[in-house]
Amino acid sequence: MSKQREKLFTDFPPVTTQEWMDVITKDLKGADFQKRLVWRTNEGFQVNPFYRAEDVEGKPALENLPGQFPYVRGTKKENVWYVRQDIDVKDFAEANKKALMLLNKGVTSLGFRLPKNALSAENLALLLNGIAPDKVELNFSTCISRTIELARLVVDYVRGQNLNVMECFGSIEFDPFRKILKKGMDEPDWVEKAVEMVQITAPLPRYRAVTVTGSRMNDAGAFAYQELGYSLSYGNQVLSKLIEKGVDPSLAAKKIKFELGVGSNYFVEIAKFRAARWLWAEIVNAYKPPCPNDCDNKAADGTCRCAAKMNIHATTSRFNQTLYDPYVNLLRTQTEAMSATLGAVDSLTVRPFDEAFETPTAFAERIAVNQQLLLKEESHFDKVTDPSSGSYYIETLTASLAEQAWKLFLETEETGFYESLKTGSVQDAINASAGSRFGAAASRKEILLGTNQYPNSRETMAEKIEEKEKHGCGCNHDQEATPLKKLNTRRLADPFNELRLATERSGKTPKVFMLTIGNLAMRLARSQFSGNFFACAGYELIDNLGFKTVAEGVQAAREKKADVVVLCSSDEEYRTYAPEAFDLLKDGSELFVVAGAPACMDDLKAHGIEHFIHVRSNVLETLKMFNEKLL
Repeated sequence: MSKQREKLFTDFPPVTTQEWMDVITKDLKGADFQKRLVWRTNEGFQVNPFYRAEDVEGKPALENLPGQFPYVRGTKKENVWYVRQDIDVKDFAEANKKALMLLNKGVTSLGFRLPKNALSAENLALLLNGIAPDKVELNFSTCISRTIELARLVVDYVRGQNLNVMECFGSIEFDPFRKILKKGMDEPDWVEKAVEMVQITAPLPRYRAVTVTGSRMNDAGAFAYQELGYSLSYGNQVLSKLIEKGVDPSLAAKKIKFELGVGSNYFVEIAKFRAARWLWAEIVNAYKPPCPNDCDNKAADGTCRCAAKMNIHATTSRFNQTLYDPYVNLLRTQTEAMSATLGAVDSLTVRPFDEAFETPTAFAERIAVNQQLLLKEESHFDKVTDPSSGSYYIETLTASLAEQAWKLFLETEETGFYESLKTGSVQDAINASAGSRFGAAASRKEILLGTNQYPNSRETMAEKIEEKEKHGCGCNHDQEATPLKKLNTRRLADPFNELRLATERSGKTPKVFMLTIGNLAMRLARSQFSGNFFACAGYELIDNLGFKTVAEGVQAAREKKADVVVLCSSDEEYRTYAPEAFDLLKDGSELFVVAGAPACMDDLKAHGIEHFIHVRSNVLETLKMFNEKLL
């Protein structure tokens, strides 16, 4: 039987790339291949409509197995990740109760955000009562001014449990540049603090002590290559300074943890994690960290390969979370969780779907955990390691993304990541990317389902928005130095949220009447387009099957007390219908809109018609204009 299968394949002659191109060119009927079928990504490289084996020749993963240097296919032979849930600790006993409940529901990693003024051995013992440090990944964070004190408490507690420290794992999160990225405040003593964090946590070999928060860049709207390139530069800045201060290179590398975000660009995000491990392995390997143990995972020259393993905690993106139609956030975080786990991250946090407007409810937090459990228990994502391997498309994406990120890494290394932060070049680049994405969302080139595309016009959210407490430690408020630049903190949906909230809070809901007439297919298509367009501002929509005459449609609009009348017909018929409708309405208070961009647009404008909506319209700016006129 096997021989028959082999013969079956030989019955078909191989097809060359040129033969494929000839067929595609013929089907395009003269259209430009590059313009019609080649996609240029925000990451700066092109994506072709098809790939072949020749496109992946020489790619590193093809000669690599999971767990082998340079770890493109993962740092482990199996694809097991920790399901993490974070807890904002206010009452230590209540936080402990919640943590135990989460562990019983499938969580395998806990993140505790501790109040800086309540750090004590007694409170830490209360928090961790009944939680085994050798069975659960434990992660701790607090105000950066007290992180060193927290590290000492955690180390003393874990060592005091008389456990095998090689079985205890987690992190105390010291982010050297958090204050710059979040508040625009310098942290001039970051090197000394990083060294102290490494030294304090040295007795716990599996506890990471310095965190590279690429997720902050992701949440600010950075493109994938920027998050990756800057995170690598961030990590290299920390690593090189630790080594300069006398820290053993192997120890220094093993104390660094990467926190990366996960966006909704499904395949690019899978490639990002693969490229991240590959590039970080090469960076660490350049320092030739000596292997302190007699293990089988070291190079011929004694270089420690384990030190080159990147530890990645992934968090679903904050930037693309929406206020309206919040259940769509579940769809976003689910595909993001899939990208992260297929990309073989070490641990993952899924943000609750309601995080954009309220303190997450118990229901939202439970669903966030269950999203990961579904991937494990029902989809069996933890049973297959790096299923992307060999995919011509994803292998090419991995290499292309690595190339762009490496280019940015080298550019940043010319001045150093810390100096680049102080000059603001990193923040400017990321904020510019965010600005570009805001512009793309405004014109619907970047889609936010339920917000700028297919929104529910009847949904209201103003009364559901919770006024959240502003979390800030207040340290260094007396700093006299000139403030540094900060990263963008706005979500991609915020401009549309503000637009709809203005409609809600105005006390008036403008009525949009679809005057449908003429060609059946075109009037239906343009009516749907127009309804989708004006629903983004939360207006009331009045659709119609069609009118026999323009006058009949205008009369019906006035009977409904419409504020906006949208003419929906074909381009050819607009030449007649649009002037007629405009003349009938011009003495009234209604705003008249033509749906489309007909060839006769200039003639219609000359007649006095000024409002047109079409696929090239800036939806956000157009609706802002209507809000100014109607509210």
